[in-house]
Amino acid sequence: MGYETDILIYEQLKEKIWKPRIIIEAKINSVTTHDAITYSQKAQAHKNVHPYLRYGILIGNRKHHPLPGRLFRHGSHFDFMQSWKTFEPDKREWSTLIDILKSEYEASLTLDEIIYNSRSKDREKYTCLHRPLKLDK
Repeated sequence: MGYETDILIYEQLKEKIWKPRIIIEAKINSVTTHDAITYSQKAQAHKNVHPYLRYGILIGNRKHHPLPGRLFRHGSHFDFMQSWKTFEPDKREWSTLIDILKSEYEASLTLDEIIYNSRSKDREKYTCLHRPLKLDK
């Protein structure tokens, strides 16, 4: 099954070889329960193939509305979610997105290293994983 995505951030390894790092689904105005379930399932399907991949959703033109509760209920495979008040981000919204993308890119690199170098003697050895919940008003 093939999927289309709205935004892909990838790492170029060689001329014709690249590795997906972050995918962002984009919506405007609102997200239905069906959207939340469908996009979350897409995220899971992509992560089954690329387990280091980070996946998020961005909703533009939300006016004064926060992220809808249905995203929290049905978007379990999203690593991040963000909404913008208009079609274009204000300075704070843009800065938040850039910070998220930097953090998610680093998380992808770290997961990649952990997953694919798990048998190396020289690998980093971790004894704890904690995925905190970060919310912004």
